[in-house]
Amino acid sequence: MDRFEGMRAFTRVVDEGGFAAAARRMGLSRSAVNRVVIALEDDLGTQLLLRSTRKVTPTETGLAFYDRAVAILSELDEAVSSVTELQEHPKGNLRINAPMSFGTMHLSALVADFMRAYPDVHVELVLNDRFVDPIEEGFDVTLRIAEDAPSTSLIVRNIAPARRVLCASPKYLEEAGEPKEPRELRQHRCLHYGYLDSGSQWRLTGPGGDRTWPINCVMWSNNGETLRDAAVRHLGIALSPTFIVGQALQDGQLITVLPEYSPPDIGLSAVYPRHRHLSAKVTLFVDLLIERFGGRPYWDLVQ
Repeated sequence: MDRFEGMRAFTRVVDEGGFAAAARRMGLSRSAVNRVVIALEDDLGTQLLLRSTRKVTPTETGLAFYDRAVAILSELDEAVSSVTELQEHPKGNLRINAPMSFGTMHLSALVADFMRAYPDVHVELVLNDRFVDPIEEGFDVTLRIAEDAPSTSLIVRNIAPARRVLCASPKYLEEAGEPKEPRELRQHRCLHYGYLDSGSQWRLTGPGGDRTWPINCVMWSNNGETLRDAAVRHLGIALSPTFIVGQALQDGQLITVLPEYSPPDIGLSAVYPRHRHLSAKVTLFVDLLIERFGGRPYWDLVQ
């Protein structure tokens, strides 16, 4: 049986002086309240109430149990109330990790909006581009932009696609010519995100399927904004996510190159440890991410 249900019924009967009055206050039938109290007495192995045709009174054991039951139910109600309050008005610290460029360009404004909506939440936002273990490093929410699915030991919420494009400035393409096929990238100046040992080829999917193409890499960087700025200044062709180059594409500072060819799909996701799944802070923050960035993101308005 549900002991809390039995305790509530028993204390209500004592408070109201009978089963009928208790049943009216609880919105139940008299027989239902009586059954619950009898089940509680059977569970405890003792009689709690003396029943007569005119009144119901607690036994000596019932009086002692009543005092403890009232205290326990009061503490339970306070605990439930405090949890409900935290769900509606979250408070405490929220540690967030995210990639550097995405954080500075898009996440910082969202975090500010979140803190205005929930002023009792204190945010620690750590931006870097290295792989982070959320459990080991104690992050409540980690944003990842990657091809591979994160570890199944974590809760994963897909936020939005993170489309990537080949792009260059109109002036660069006017001077160097616009490539018509990926093999022509070897004759162009290419701006590569990553490191020197991975900067000699790009993997693209097009009419001929998925293939790796050699490139003429003239600049390497582990920061996408640096490569965007280099492309805007006519230094070559960059392979960049639209969350970095989207505004430059919309403004006409950059245009898409080889639009029928695209890098492998990657996505923006939020990952967090399973024990934080029910945290109001985490749930509300991830819901805001989906509301703000889900579907077709605002930075991805140019094909």
